[in-house]
Order: sequence, then structure tokens, then C-alpha cells
Amino acid sequence: MPIRSFDELFAAADAESRRVPVAAAGGADPTVLQALATAQSRGWVEPIVTGQPDEIRKVADSLELDLGPFRIIEDDGTSAAAAVAAIRSREAKLLMKGQIATPALMKAVLDRENGLRTDRTICQVVLMEIMRDQRRFLLADTGVTIEPSFAQKEDILRSLVEVAHLLGLETPRVAIMSASEKVSGALPDTEEAARIAEKATTGQYGECAVQGPLSFDLAYSDDAGEKKRIEGDVTGAADAMLFPNLLAANLTVKALMYAADCRFGGVLWGAACPVIFMSRADTTETRLRSIALGLHALKRDGL
Repeated sequence: MPIRSFDELFAAADAESRRVPVAAAGGADPTVLQALATAQSRGWVEPIVTGQPDEIRKVADSLELDLGPFRIIEDDGTSAAAAVAAIRSREAKLLMKGQIATPALMKAVLDRENGLRTDRTICQVVLMEIMRDQRRFLLADTGVTIEPSFAQKEDILRSLVEVAHLLGLETPRVAIMSASEKVSGALPDTEEAARIAEKATTGQYGECAVQGPLSFDLAYSDDAGEKKRIEGDVTGAADAMLFPNLLAANLTVKALMYAADCRFGGVLWGAACPVIFMSRADTTETRLRSIALGLHALKRDGL
């Protein structure tokens, strides 16, 4: 069974009988308001936005968008902290990144006293659909940890497996990514990839099949595996990709976003609640897909 598609996530959200309160940090943005308005009209969410009310209303007026279903939390320039506070007070169940820089959001999320920190490594997990090939797979960490340690890579792998399980895969096939499939001291991440793949055979990362190091072509394409004579359960069939660092992951995911016929959405995993998390440059449709993914991620907690 393939990983669930965005169409399936939309259908699942449509079928829910309750709206989930979502707090968006930085609401004065057209795509944020439009995505939340669409999600509200479909019965998915109760939208909460933080920021300056006059600025939010100005944006809404330019869109001819009714703010009646919205709750606005005025803040003094600390939109992220205000949105996180709504989560901690149980006014909202999902946090959403709006028109706010990632460092500002992460500062509020990671605040030791008032944030959403847990003992897990927080990472961004992106669900990618390549429409031409009818392929769907997860990528991490595409947005947070710059140079993950070995232990952090292991935790990010656990997150990938958890999200894959939530999306319907009993035994996800995970590729540990690198520039080469050969283990080499010149590329230390290949050595770590091989160690992780070996440790995965003990089951300590959950029910999954792990192979690495693998280059992107080998993780994605059967044809590449045949030509390079690389075999394995994950070769050409990866359901999830764990990258060696933020540079590799972010360049890969943004290249796909802008150059491929694809659909995508992302969440932060490892905080006290899933965080709907994408770039400020993303479209309304991408934000809506991320909301659908975030709503499905709540099933982790049985919510």
C-alpha cells in the first residue's frame, strides 16, 4: 500500500465531525488567511491568528475575506509566543507558522519554560508527491537542524517512521541519503548512514526497512539501481529519505518544489504538538495541504 496522498488527507479531514482550533503565528498574510478560511469553510478548523488586528483586517479586506469565523489574538510583536501560549492554554491544538521568520517561531517553541519543547529532536517532515511518476515520499530534516549529530539523525529517523506509520505504511522503506552509495572516509556521513542501516536491523527505530548510504537517484529510481547494480528493499522504492544535513535536505526539497510537477506540505515533528510549517513564500494551496497533514498528524496523540 502506498503512502496516503493529499487527496486522501483532504477526504479524511472532510469526514471529521469536529473542527480543530489552529493558532497561526503571524496572521497578516494573504496565503495564511486564505488557507485558514478554506479550511474553516470545509469544516476542518477553528482559525486563530496572532498579530496586529489592524494589519490582519487590512489584508482580509484586500481579499474580501470575512474574518467573522476568525479569532484574533493581539500581540506586542511577539506573534510566535502568543500562538504558543494558545497551545499551552489548550485554546488551540495545532500551531501554524504564518508570516513569521523560522528563528522567531523556533525561539518560542524551544523556550524552556513557556515553549513546546520535548525530549525529541524537532525536525521538519515534508510529504512530497511527484505527479508525473505517481510517487509519494517523506523527506527530513528539511528545515530545522543544520548539522544533526548521530543521535539526532537517529531521532529524525524515528520521526520519519512515525509519520509514515500514521500515513498508512506498516513497514516504510527509508533511504539514508548521501552523495554516494559507497562508504568512504572522505564522506563521513556515508559511514554514519551505514551504521544507522545496520542498527535498524535490530528494530530500535520501529517497524521499517532502512538502507544507506544511497544517492537520490538510487533511492528514487528502479532504473538507476539496475544500471548501477545496486540491490536492496529500498533501492528505487524509498518511502522516506533521511538527509545528512539541512543544506542537502533543503536544496533537494526546494529544487523539487520549483522544478518538478509536484504537490507538497510539511509539519514539524518532535514538539509537544504537530506544527504546520512551510516557507513564507509558499502558496495558499501548499499551506492548505500542510494543514491537512497537520490535522492527520494529531492522530499520533489520539486527538
